[in-house]
Amino acid sequence: MEGRVFVVGACCNHLVPRRDDGVGRVLLRTARVGLRISAGQRRRCFGLLVAAGDVWACALDMNRWRRQRGLRPIVGYQALCRELSAAGPGTFGELDSVGARSVLRRYSDAWFATAKRRKDGEETARYPRRKRRLMPVRYYHGTFTLDGQRLRLPIGRGSAPLWVRLARQVPYPPEQVRSVTLVYEGGRLFVDVTAEVPVTTYPSGQEPDTHRVAGVDPGVIHPFAVAGPDGEGLVVSGRAIRAETHLHLKDTKHRQRAMVQRAPNPGQAGSRRWRKIRARQRKLEARHKRRVRQAQHEAAETVIDWAVARRIGTLVVGDPRGVLALKAGRRHNQRVQAWRIGHLIRCLTDKAEQAGIALVLVDERGTSSTCPACHRRVPKPSNRNFTCIRCGFSGHRDLVGGANIARRDPGGTTTTGNPFPVVITHRRAGRHLPGAGRSRRDPRRSPHHGTAPGVPWPAVARPTRSGESLAHHSEDQPTPPPQRGKRWLTRH
Repeated sequence: MEGRVFVVGACCNHLVPRRDDGVGRVLLRTARVGLRISAGQRRRCFGLLVAAGDVWACALDMNRWRRQRGLRPIVGYQALCRELSAAGPGTFGELDSVGARSVLRRYSDAWFATAKRRKDGEETARYPRRKRRLMPVRYYHGTFTLDGQRLRLPIGRGSAPLWVRLARQVPYPPEQVRSVTLVYEGGRLFVDVTAEVPVTTYPSGQEPDTHRVAGVDPGVIHPFAVAGPDGEGLVVSGRAIRAETHLHLKDTKHRQRAMVQRAPNPGQAGSRRWRKIRARQRKLEARHKRRVRQAQHEAAETVIDWAVARRIGTLVVGDPRGVLALKAGRRHNQRVQAWRIGHLIRCLTDKAEQAGIALVLVDERGTSSTCPACHRRVPKPSNRNFTCIRCGFSGHRDLVGGANIARRDPGGTTTTGNPFPVVITHRRAGRHLPGAGRSRRDPRRSPHHGTAPGVPWPAVARPTRSGESLAHHSEDQPTPPPQRGKRWLTRH
């Protein structure tokens, strides 16, 4: 294991190795790509996922049968593969041995990970026990063929080749791709493409300096607030993410109220209409998750680009996950649940690894209620403005937290921190979300107050009298009031 460090993949939940081959460090990164397939290809892909679920169920049933008879379970990967070979070819339809072994590897890894957690004293950890109808199927390098946007998945002997078309070009060179995984989410089929990505190299004198430290305060309103070493700060606004979450929650409540009358009784089979409603619900949930994940990736990329431009080599990130279990009312609990702080920190960690920047997690307790000037605790402000009642310091509350986080280390001690930012850069995350731009009005929103019914928003950017141009109105002259039923385009 010398020279190998485990890091978390960008779009998956399993651990992947980071390799150092002597020439340059290499990280494994995963990108999710959609599929454009026919009805027959879709049926065959679902057949592979169902067969993988049968493999998972067979492993569960086998060990349940052995436990009832007092025998030791079979959980090792090699032992499971021997049991698979004894089953013979064609047992699981078109699923070949490579795809079936990937399911067995997942089962073995899950069993041993649970055993380690229980050995460390975590009694709530449970061994794999639930059957799944669909299971992801992974194919490793050398078993599949990637030709541009066409992918050939390996199939069992005697079946016709299965070629599928990707919805977009794979963002990695073909020679760097190491595995592909067929997955299903929200009524759609995807392929997770994992590739080896080299760590960024910099010219001499432009590489990140590990002595230049920046404190990062993650939050709900602002995904990241960064306090740099030279009095510079970065605030990434998550207004578009919050709007998407709010509208999705509102739509979910409307759908739930409409589904109550159509839901089958307990023990009664659902109708075709009910299955369509559930499929629609899962599709909208998956779309919302994809939008939020993409916006959080954009926020993390903004922080890393800002740090690279300033040669920051260490990011000290406050970890708020220790207080997420505290009950703070249904509204705040809902905000915390929709925050997805684990994915947010994982995105920043992956991008920092690829950029060659060290990332350290520390406890952020008390950082937003401590003055960075006199280092005394003050009542936590209820808004974004922090004001010290002792020394009179005032500033942005999230940047105050970032400046205090930069002074901490994993051991809990404090060091000489960064000064409070004087030059603050503001950025937004989630430009792809509906309603983030003026020309991309979200159709789910109700019209603004003052907009006449039937008039699209924005109605008129700036009304003028006939025969006059905008050049005749200067900023010093009074602006005429807008016409009835029209709204000016203003920043908000």
